[in-house]
Amino acid sequence: MLATANRAKAREMAALLEGTPFRILNLADFPGVTMPPEGESSYAENALAKARAVASATGELSLADDSGIEVDALGGGPGVLSARYGGPGLSDPQRCEVMLREMAAVPRERRTARFRCLIAIVCPRRRREITFEGVVEGILLDAPRGDGGFGYDPLFFYPPLGRGFAELVADEKNRVSHRAQACQQARAWLLSEP
Repeated sequence: MLATANRAKAREMAALLEGTPFRILNLADFPGVTMPPEGESSYAENALAKARAVASATGELSLADDSGIEVDALGGGPGVLSARYGGPGLSDPQRCEVMLREMAAVPRERRTARFRCLIAIVCPRRRREITFEGVVEGILLDAPRGDGGFGYDPLFFYPPLGRGFAELVADEKNRVSHRAQACQQARAWLLSEP
């Protein structure tokens, strides 16, 4: 079970876990399952809470993530609050606009940022819980670029490829992203478990 209500994230995680000997389900397969509200203290706490809730409700091995963008000029924020940055009910483009306004006077050399992803797996039958982390470093752009991805991808420039995350095709992003790194570790664990 992919414990996320974010359809774009569910598609990305399903692609990253493709080829494992599991049938990948999501919340659409269990419409009565609800997700707990996210906390403010850590990615791990949020990911584990989501995975535990879905595993408890379905009895299935559940995988959840919590991720965010950490901008050094914003003191590492919004971090764990990335999905709620700027206030409740904002769309991804609106949150990007808020961030661009706050960063307007920050010069390029101080616009360093990273995406961080924490994936939690909860296996109710074996009473096991494990987490994996992925981090990718980049630079916050001064305007959105590209049509792909979701969330803060249009603002995140990835120097090794010379393009922003929203300018990458899915296969490119799925080789280098924070979620890809964490999913690769989770995938290896899933394939090695007896």
